[in-house]
Amino acid sequence: MQKNYLRQLLCTVLLGVSFTLSYAQNGSISGTVVDEKNETLPGVSIVIQGTTQGSSADMDGKYRIASVAAGKYIVVGSYIGYTTVKKEITVAAGENVVYNFSLKEDVMLLNEAVAIGYGTVQKKDLTGTVSSVGAKDFNKGTVTSPEQLISGKVSGVQITSNGGAPGSGSRIRIRGGTSLNASNDPLIVIDGVPLDNNTVAGSANPLSLINPNEIENITVLKDASAAAIYGSRGANGVIIVTTKKGAAGKFKVEFNTQFSYSQITDYTNVLSADEFIKAVKDSGTTNQKKLLNIQCHCTDTVTGQEYVVPNATKLCPDGTAPRITKLDETDWQKEVFRDAISSDNNLSFSGGIKNLPYRVSLGVLSQNGILQRSQMDRYSVGLNLNPSFFKNQLEVEINTKYSQSVSQFTDQGSIGSAISFDPVRPVYSDTTTYGGYFEWLNAQGNPNTLAARNPVGLIYQKDDKGIVDRFTGNVALDYKLKWVPGLKAHLNLGTDLTRSHGNTYTQPTSAAGYLSKIYKTQYKQDKDNQLIEFYLNYTKDLNKNNKIEVTAGYSYQHWQTESPSYPSLGYNDTIVNPSDPFPFFTENALLSYYGRLIYTFKNRWILTATLRNDNSSRFSPETRSGLFPSAALAYRISDEPFLSDVKWLSNLKIRVGYGVTGQQDISNDYPYIANYSQGTNTAQYQFDSLYYYVLRPDAYVKTIKWEETATSNIGLDFGFMNGRINGSVDFYIKNTKDLLVSIAPPAGTNFNNNVFDNIGKMENKGVEINVNYIAIAKEKVTWEIGVNFTTNKGKITKLLNVQEDNFVGIKTGAIDGGVGNNIQVQTVGYAPNSFYVYHQLYDDSGKPMEGKYQDINGDGIINDNDLYRYKKPDADFRIGLNTSVTFTEWTLSMSFRSETGNYVYNNVNSVHGNLNGVGSSALSNLSTDYNQTLFKKEQYYSDYYVKDASFVKMDYLSLAYNFKNVIKGKVGLTASINVQNVFTVTDYSGLDPEIAGGIDKAIYPRPRVYSLGLNFQF
Repeated sequence: MQKNYLRQLLCTVLLGVSFTLSYAQNGSISGTVVDEKNETLPGVSIVIQGTTQGSSADMDGKYRIASVAAGKYIVVGSYIGYTTVKKEITVAAGENVVYNFSLKEDVMLLNEAVAIGYGTVQKKDLTGTVSSVGAKDFNKGTVTSPEQLISGKVSGVQITSNGGAPGSGSRIRIRGGTSLNASNDPLIVIDGVPLDNNTVAGSANPLSLINPNEIENITVLKDASAAAIYGSRGANGVIIVTTKKGAAGKFKVEFNTQFSYSQITDYTNVLSADEFIKAVKDSGTTNQKKLLNIQCHCTDTVTGQEYVVPNATKLCPDGTAPRITKLDETDWQKEVFRDAISSDNNLSFSGGIKNLPYRVSLGVLSQNGILQRSQMDRYSVGLNLNPSFFKNQLEVEINTKYSQSVSQFTDQGSIGSAISFDPVRPVYSDTTTYGGYFEWLNAQGNPNTLAARNPVGLIYQKDDKGIVDRFTGNVALDYKLKWVPGLKAHLNLGTDLTRSHGNTYTQPTSAAGYLSKIYKTQYKQDKDNQLIEFYLNYTKDLNKNNKIEVTAGYSYQHWQTESPSYPSLGYNDTIVNPSDPFPFFTENALLSYYGRLIYTFKNRWILTATLRNDNSSRFSPETRSGLFPSAALAYRISDEPFLSDVKWLSNLKIRVGYGVTGQQDISNDYPYIANYSQGTNTAQYQFDSLYYYVLRPDAYVKTIKWEETATSNIGLDFGFMNGRINGSVDFYIKNTKDLLVSIAPPAGTNFNNNVFDNIGKMENKGVEINVNYIAIAKEKVTWEIGVNFTTNKGKITKLLNVQEDNFVGIKTGAIDGGVGNNIQVQTVGYAPNSFYVYHQLYDDSGKPMEGKYQDINGDGIINDNDLYRYKKPDADFRIGLNTSVTFTEWTLSMSFRSETGNYVYNNVNSVHGNLNGVGSSALSNLSTDYNQTLFKKEQYYSDYYVKDASFVKMDYLSLAYNFKNVIKGKVGLTASINVQNVFTVTDYSGLDPEIAGGIDKAIYPRPRVYSLGLNFQF
């Protein structure tokens, strides 16, 4: 026993000695890390490549990697803001190798080229407010339209989708809206071609015709000093889109595929069948109770069609007893919505043949919507060629993009009908009448004109298909003039063409077809957008520290839209409505001259001055010309010698700018010309037995002119800890005058058309903050965080040129319910589109009292004089948060958005939250808000329906894994899983608090989307 113990003890001692000797034979690598100025750098990561062994430099810049076995190693030194250094080091047994790393500052971040109007500048030389988002930072998941790539990524830019329909468009606002009736949309430029982003027939969103997979970078020009080079077209900011290009080198093939599964996140809150029955029985009218409990059908002896009689005790006209149908229970919203599967596939080939870099791409998108039958298919082809000639003296850029979208539109009236349709009626009737779908009928057996149509019938008894072909392309020639060093000429010829057509077919057996008598319609639209631009650019280094760049150019752009007229056809293709004898045609043009000077003084002061003269065909020769100047000055304080020893400061720049931009983008291309319009059916002239339409004059304003916005901006760009913390702060004021507003002609005239005139002023003030932080930066782990904050306050400062007594403002914001009701108003001293409502009174229990409102003016009468301005749709504050964590081959990304202080008018509840809305000849469902109010009649103008719609949304959550090289190292593969529209936190009781314009009607719900993506690189 004792011998065994001694033997074990001896073995343990020998093992310990052996381990100690082995450990003693290991060596180490140590040293100091310094920068270009030979000053120590703390926090630098020193890692042996391919292993987990490493160290970080301490406060004195010293590092030590212990227990390094003998051998040859690649040691990597890396730090954010500095170039990575690799060194091969040999370690002998037990040797302590000393190696001092010297890292150079990586100026690529500040030297990164950023697209501006008609050229690029280095990021450090920017004088205007410009934000750039690259492909690496685009939003993840299923993205069908370019603007969705940067939603929530850029301060001052609000992108609100119009709903969840396939290819649905978005409302884009940069620093708030500056106009009341002219366009507030930004100019979008793709590869030098300004797009026509107005409505395209047959497409829910013209931007969805651009394949987002082709985009490399998106730059946003926000202030006037940055956007003024585009003149009138940059009045609402500019979004510059740069697509992917080929590069000389190896032939590359890339294939992306993504499969997605979409489902509805929630339904509009309406009463269940049992709740509806109880509500009508307890509080409904006598007629409503009869309609609820008695479903009695008689047969018309002439037509053979069934119709409903309202009283079960009655006999049918032929003396027979009515047929009584059992009450059903139908969740109509679940009948019209579905889970949907979509796919997006993209294939590209790129490389270079001698002096000809190229890229060819193919894309196929098939997106199914969560509303039954809604679908969009898109087929796209892209070709980019970038040849150069005469030893790079002539550079040519050819960009072409073609796409075709095929859209199956579902009647979105089915969404509102699903909310309101009687929940105790079946989807299908017992007969084949009206396609076999249940419909409310009148005593004659015809569809009840006061009742909603069967939502399922609306979907399946109507075909609405649109096909759009879009070609966007340009040829840009850049020629360096050898006899004048620094001078180059640039010619850009571009075009944006759309050709669309479509038709609708409503089945003659449907209730909707029976009522309209129109079964077939068709349309066709041709849109041409042509561009010619030429400019000269001269750059010269005056000396070591001073540089000048001058650009002068000419631009001509012409838009044309043409649509033939087709008759509306009834049963057997009989003409119901004849075609308009005047097919639609319109055109307008812009002729411009512009110049820009960029002067750099002592490599620290940068002055940018621009001047543009625009001439619009929308204005008369007397008011056609608009002159738009801007100037901006930037001062790079961090480059001053007295800050050279401040190691924690990597960038500090102040920017100030002022500029004026114009606006002429209105819906009427001929507002200053006397026009005549065809009269209506009630304005015809008789010759013998025939009646002829007459032409009547339209009102017009000959002196209409440019709307102008003057913007002042002061900004600060900063960077700390070698760029690990960087960002910007901007303060701006935008004053718009001569607002282009659509108003009714003066009282007493016999004109009935609205006219555009310059009648007001508006002001926007705001603050924008962007902060990017690289929290962890090591070889195997990185963590990046981006935060942006925006606040914008808009106010109308003038509306009328001549003051009118009792003028409350211009009413706007049409709502469902009643006729001609508007819930918003434009008033001096208030935010645009402020809600115009009565102040609701409440009882002691907090319940709103029906028809009881505050007497605002104290005259003892409640009327229009007691309406007041209450809240606004636009948020007070908007915040975006994006973060990405990479660990070895794994990457986790997520994005959040928040809006605070935005209000929404709940039009769904104001229409369906009262017993009167149940109907008298057919029943409609109630929203659950009825339980809160017990309103018997509509209270459309109650401020009770204006609700706080502040929210926090998680836009996406993405997890990706990089397999690196597979298939014997010949193929790169990255797999990802994504969830979009992850959750919404809000107190708003409606379906979704994010409503463009602030009026919540029956929107197409935004789905939650789960997707799996694979990216192959060959």
